[in-house]
Amino acid sequence: MAPIIEVVDVSKTFRRQTTPTKSIKERVVEIGRAHAETFHALQGIDLEVETGETVGLLGHNGSGKSTLLKCIAGTIRPTSGHIRVHGRIAAMLELGAGFHPDLTGRENIYLNAAILGIPKNHVDQVFDDIVEFAELEAFIEQQVKHYSSGMYARLGFAVAVNLEPDVLLVDEVLSVGDENFQRKCLERIRAFQSEGRSIVFVTHAPDQMTQMCDRALVLDQGKPLFVGDAREAANIYRRALHLRAEERSAEIAAREVATRRHAGIEDVPKRPDLKIVGATARNQDGSDQMAPGDTAVLSCRYRTDTPLIAVRMRVVITDHDGVQLLNASTYDLTGQDVYHLDGDGEVRFVIEDLPLLDGAYRVGFVFQDPSETFQYDDELNAADFTIFSGKPLIGRVDFRTRVEHVGAEQPS
Repeated sequence: MAPIIEVVDVSKTFRRQTTPTKSIKERVVEIGRAHAETFHALQGIDLEVETGETVGLLGHNGSGKSTLLKCIAGTIRPTSGHIRVHGRIAAMLELGAGFHPDLTGRENIYLNAAILGIPKNHVDQVFDDIVEFAELEAFIEQQVKHYSSGMYARLGFAVAVNLEPDVLLVDEVLSVGDENFQRKCLERIRAFQSEGRSIVFVTHAPDQMTQMCDRALVLDQGKPLFVGDAREAANIYRRALHLRAEERSAEIAAREVATRRHAGIEDVPKRPDLKIVGATARNQDGSDQMAPGDTAVLSCRYRTDTPLIAVRMRVVITDHDGVQLLNASTYDLTGQDVYHLDGDGEVRFVIEDLPLLDGAYRVGFVFQDPSETFQYDDELNAADFTIFSGKPLIGRVDFRTRVEHVGAEQPS
């Protein structure tokens, strides 16, 4: 069978203004003069989505995720290449997309359905479900221009998921809803997956993507950086973010150097070279094979060529499925950073009464500056450990429990 979505060598360019907005007279005088440049929002994108597959689009702000989603939805056309979608699309894009502000919620439901080619009699059948899902019973006869951003999001998603599309396109607009609404949306997305529908999912949260998506496309400045396994895509995305942070820090440092030299100050400090040189995860007996209740010592050895007053260390614990069980910094855990680093040293995270069940786990470490704008090492240094409990329990957490049968007669 052919893929339900085919994106072949797609590029999209825009004209970007390079001079400030001027008066009408100045614009007329300067007609024909070039004051704009070509901006490449997408370049050479290839992607196939199979029927029943969920694919994530991951990337930093301005990487082209939403532009690609709009091209797939058909709201904008690519400059080159072509896109084929075999089936009916429902798209949840930016707030208010497809809504007319002067129409009521009820009227906008029918308007959106008409745009999607859904007959009125079918909308009549699912209308109450849409309103109930959106939790807008008291506002459905009100003009949507009076809706809050959360109400917009609820109505837009409710329309998209209740019209039984073959392909669902979801932008990160879901983040504007409250926690209860986001949970409902994710539950509905999982129901779509179980029904064999195809989903393209844009998010800034790599952990959410690894849980929801089969594959992912990582975009960087409009170009495809990686397409494949969702967990690998999340790691590549994080490394790309770290690299961009490093580049920004280098640019800032270069500007500072130029400023100091212009002022006649030549003693420009070099950025410290702080490296993680080893990581271990051991119990109180020094073994990486642990049991629930052990004391786990998660240790990270470092080396720095320059004394540092303070840094922030982050520890990430994941299970064998890649699900994060902990992602926290020293400041998150203790309210303090790591102080006075000089030469070789070691930082330890000690977990008393380890509450994990059977499985393979990984702990990763990374050093960041106290503002968490960049990290010192490009790689997440990790150590593996296993848990064996000997208990017939399924899950990840060993809850400390007791069973109480209130009112029952106890055996003598």
